[in-house]
Amino acid sequence: MLFLILSIICSVTVGVLFKATRSFTSSTIQIIASNYVVALLLCYFSFRPDLSVIETEAPWKIYVTIGILLPSLFLFLATSIKYMGIVKTDTAQRLSLFIPILAAWLFFKEDFNTYKIAAILIAFPSLVLLLSKESDNSKNKWGYPATVLLGFGIIDVLFKQIAIATDLPFTTSLFLIFGIALTVTLLAVAYEIGIKKIKLNFKNILFGSLVGVFNFGNILFYLKAHQAFAKNPSTVFAGMNMGVLIIGSLVGLFIFKEKLSKINFAGLFLALLAVVLIVISQN
Repeated sequence: MLFLILSIICSVTVGVLFKATRSFTSSTIQIIASNYVVALLLCYFSFRPDLSVIETEAPWKIYVTIGILLPSLFLFLATSIKYMGIVKTDTAQRLSLFIPILAAWLFFKEDFNTYKIAAILIAFPSLVLLLSKESDNSKNKWGYPATVLLGFGIIDVLFKQIAIATDLPFTTSLFLIFGIALTVTLLAVAYEIGIKKIKLNFKNILFGSLVGVFNFGNILFYLKAHQAFAKNPSTVFAGMNMGVLIIGSLVGLFIFKEKLSKINFAGLFLALLAVVLIVISQN
């Protein structure tokens, strides 16, 4: 249980760090690039991936797709947190779990019970309620958390495809994906510096390094939690989602004083209910 708690804390901390960048003019892409430098190094020294086992038959198309999607979604994640807050962004990210669930039903022919169907039916209206805004609707940038939901859901499906398509250890695949993501972000940073004349900022590098530590910690402790609960992976999956939803909401509400309407609170309640139904459906 300790590993699961640490993974939840690391995940919420990433959101807090992105929220903190609002206090200074920053280049988000520099923060994301620094994050992948640190995450890649920590991945290598922690897991010691065996690069000699990599073959041309590895699912490179999936690796490249995830490697491009990850930094792109980090950009949307950071922007969503800045404009929509931690509560709404974390909830959108956690509700993305229903995309791989739908994929399992529609494409992998997994049997669905009443609880799973009820959870899906509740999840979608919960998102609508959570992202709605009673006033200043023209400034309601709901597209950012919606993209976060869709993107992370697609990534979950692609990670499942990796497990099916190759015999490579997951940690080796993760190292390769981090490497591709780093390459993409470094090209974006080079474009900023060379074309837009935006200088490297030490604060961006510092924040990015901290994000990298907690981003990697989230993955490391998440994997260790799965090892500890090897016979009951749904406990980790559901516990992670509920934990981030609850703690992220508390941080957003009480530390950053994010404002939620009664409609938004109703959406948050339905989101938690949907995840609870998923937990029950695994029993």
